[in-house]
Amino acid sequence: MGYSERLDSYREDMIRTLGESVSCQSVNSDAVRTADGEIYPFGKGVQDALEHMLRTGRELGFETHNDDNYAGHIEYRSAEGSEGYFCIAGHLDVVPVGTGWTNDPFTMTEKDGFLYGRGTSDDKGPVVAVLYALKALKEEGIVPHKDIRIVLGLDEETGSVSIEHYLENFGKPSAGFTPDADFPVVNGEMGILVFDFAQKFTSKPAKDELRLTKLEGGTAPNAVPASARAVISGNKEQYGLITDRARLYSEETGHIIRTRKQGSALVVETEGAAAHGAHPELGLNAVSILMEFLGRIGFAGEELNDFIAFYNDHIGFDLHGERMGCFFEDEPSGPLIFNVGMANINEELATVTVNIRYPVSCTDDQVMGAIEETLGSGRVGVVGRMVHEPVYVEPDDPVVVTMMEAYRNATGDFESKPFTTGGGTYAKAVGNIIAFGALFPYEESTMHKADERLSIESFMKMAHIYADVIFGICCA
Repeated sequence: MGYSERLDSYREDMIRTLGESVSCQSVNSDAVRTADGEIYPFGKGVQDALEHMLRTGRELGFETHNDDNYAGHIEYRSAEGSEGYFCIAGHLDVVPVGTGWTNDPFTMTEKDGFLYGRGTSDDKGPVVAVLYALKALKEEGIVPHKDIRIVLGLDEETGSVSIEHYLENFGKPSAGFTPDADFPVVNGEMGILVFDFAQKFTSKPAKDELRLTKLEGGTAPNAVPASARAVISGNKEQYGLITDRARLYSEETGHIIRTRKQGSALVVETEGAAAHGAHPELGLNAVSILMEFLGRIGFAGEELNDFIAFYNDHIGFDLHGERMGCFFEDEPSGPLIFNVGMANINEELATVTVNIRYPVSCTDDQVMGAIEETLGSGRVGVVGRMVHEPVYVEPDDPVVVTMMEAYRNATGDFESKPFTTGGGTYAKAVGNIIAFGALFPYEESTMHKADERLSIESFMKMAHIYADVIFGICCA
């Protein structure tokens, strides 16, 4: 029995392990201190996911290490040990659930050949596939000539503290991949910029004037908001007019917008469609819907009206920063990607969180310089800039060639080529690795969406591909 046949025999074990991992509600949260003084930096749910995967690794016969609850690894050691290690960097944290689920997102459900649950495709399923690929090689008695580690990150969806902590203790790998993107091979990743547009309000309207007392939308910078909500207070005589305008706006645009009374206030809610921030064209931004509608209402407060106008004039539904003045593009990357992930407005401050993916030939200074030129000396400023620089490896690099061969052998797809993506993976943070799978070109992405799912057929196929690549690079 070769390692490929062994992998096929693990099918039910793989599904069981993934279901156990999905049941760990590993949405990043505040740090927790236990009664005996132990700290879980990313919350109890994330800690549960880490402990489960490390325990599974040990049960399958591998060495494991818990890096102060910040990260961990499952290691398949070479006979003599090696300088450097081959890194397979996945993550166990997941994005918030959101709305619209058919089933409990933390109870994995099998239906029509798919496994449904938060994290099945991003990124618990691929991590489990890699783990069992290693098990198949190990059970065949194949000993690698380089140490192989599955590195388990815990805050990929919200930052990079976890992986930075790990790298400080263990150093960068000599090579590797992260199974957290698309097949065949992602040989380039656009740079990422995250920041807030912010404006303080220096004056406050009277209580009997029409006021926007609260606006909130979105759950993460790297996701298209599926819903947004505004609370309007003050001049109740205008509530009926606003409700009529909402109905007319919906008829005119086709966007979903609802109004309802809540105590003495009027609530306006909009509904869009969630998508990953790297692919905003697959979603519909509920914040942009709400801001466009609010632009048709004159609030008491020049500063608020100016901020709403700024949003509609320079952001709106643009996906490439056209009116913000930061449209850049190149041949490997295509155009810059501009996503509004979150918005919060109260009577003192307005913030809009933006997630930008910029081409591999550009710099963050170029992009921010263009934005700042557009802002000029106006009231809106930029706060909290975070940068991940681009990654790019030539298509003829030996590692890329090996990955492409494994992918083609498993799929028969000789048309797809290595490509650059707007997605941000651990390739940026780790160094010397690239993104490799796990979404196949013919599949719909449900990452970050309601009813996230993973095809069982794809689950098995990716495991075979990963086994072949690990064998080809580390064992042959």
